[in-house]
Amino acid sequence: MPDAASNPIRWRILAVLLMVIFMSLLGVSIVNVALPAIQHDLGASQSALQWVLSGYALTFGIVLVAAGRAGDIMGRGGIFLLGVGIFTVSSVAAGLAPDAKWLNLARFVQGIGSGLLNPQGLGMIQHYFRGAERGRAFGYFGSTVGVSVAIGPVLGGLLIELGGPELGWRLTFLVNVPIGLATILLGLLWFPRPLIHLPRSGSGGSASLKEELLSLDPVGSALLGVAVLAILFPFVEARTSILPWLLLPFGFFLVFLWVKWERYYARIGRPPMVDLGIFSIRSFTNGTVIMALYFLGMTSVWVLVALYVQEGNGMTALQAGMFGIPAALLSASAAHWAGKRVVRYGRKIVISGLLLGLFGLGLSIAVVLLHEHGYLNLWWLLVSLSFIGLAQGSVISPNQALTLADVPLDYAGSSAAIMQTGQRMGTSVGIAVITGAVFAFLSIASWSMAFVAGFGLIGVILLFALGVAIKDLRDREMAPASPAG
Repeated sequence: MPDAASNPIRWRILAVLLMVIFMSLLGVSIVNVALPAIQHDLGASQSALQWVLSGYALTFGIVLVAAGRAGDIMGRGGIFLLGVGIFTVSSVAAGLAPDAKWLNLARFVQGIGSGLLNPQGLGMIQHYFRGAERGRAFGYFGSTVGVSVAIGPVLGGLLIELGGPELGWRLTFLVNVPIGLATILLGLLWFPRPLIHLPRSGSGGSASLKEELLSLDPVGSALLGVAVLAILFPFVEARTSILPWLLLPFGFFLVFLWVKWERYYARIGRPPMVDLGIFSIRSFTNGTVIMALYFLGMTSVWVLVALYVQEGNGMTALQAGMFGIPAALLSASAAHWAGKRVVRYGRKIVISGLLLGLFGLGLSIAVVLLHEHGYLNLWWLLVSLSFIGLAQGSVISPNQALTLADVPLDYAGSSAAIMQTGQRMGTSVGIAVITGAVFAFLSIASWSMAFVAGFGLIGVILLFALGVAIKDLRDREMAPASPAG
């Protein structure tokens, strides 16, 4: 069997993966500018709007690790295409939603689709690319992230302008459909066979099926999924009642039980859902924490910008989308640059990106304060937010490459899913806490001061991520690790 890293089909596989990344992130970035139109058309409450953002991330996080392990065992291509199909169908449901409850249900299903496909994508990059070539693949991944983030808000604003507040926001979901269908077709043509590794039929068929199911670690999958739900749910329902907070200690208790179960499962000779030994790899543990903290803070930047520009300054959704164009294009460029150099410079690129992000946050606060007092036009935010775009390109893809570099390929999907679970938990908690703090601040202050408070909170979180990145750099200098093949 030829080495996957020398298989010429790997670049076509990467193209399919990037199409899906483009589709899924396009959907996320479009939603940010569509929130006011959704609220107007469906009469959605602030809590319902928060669920539009957080509910997607919630179900995404619940299925990620189990989906990653399923891909490692049963074949990543088939699970990937299943996720694309679910995401595409749920996009149709979201676009046709008659009310906020239907929309949020569709968003939950979208999150499941994304949770299925995302760890397979990162796992396949790990599988098909090595060394500097892997860095370039992650660079293309990061460039796709930047382009989709750039196009999403502008396309969303344009669709809302053309379709009006009633039809326009629906088109922002339906635009995913042709991309999803094209991806499924190309995946069926190009992905290696078999797409799913099923147990062989015959006299040993029943035993094989049982072994296959046990290798998926169903108890571990259920424990972790319910734990993630219990931890995240209080944050997305934080303003409705104090009762959901009772789930938080229960969620941490379930994490404790999950760790005990994984160790027991390995001890009796079964393949655990997650090889807990990967946490002894410092680069993986540190990188996962960096990603969780980065997404805890920075995910809310574009939500706050869209809300501040539209609600606080009366601009249109199209104008709000334009504020992110330079940042997203610079993000794509930075990701491409960093992808070629991540093997050489390592975590120094991530540290530089975090410093750029802190500078961009501070400069954005200055622009808003000066605008509040009539000294600057609000469009100067394009300049300050550009530094945040450079940060995104310098942090996300390089950190993914560095975090997964030393992880065994047999756990490429599940380890990528662990990292992404940290991202999703950071996203859900961050959006809930930061937007909640901003809305609370609005009761005593102006939109400008609420924006400043939100960006200040993001900056504090980013400082913690910077501390972990510096620690990881020192760990590497003391005990340098060679990337895994």
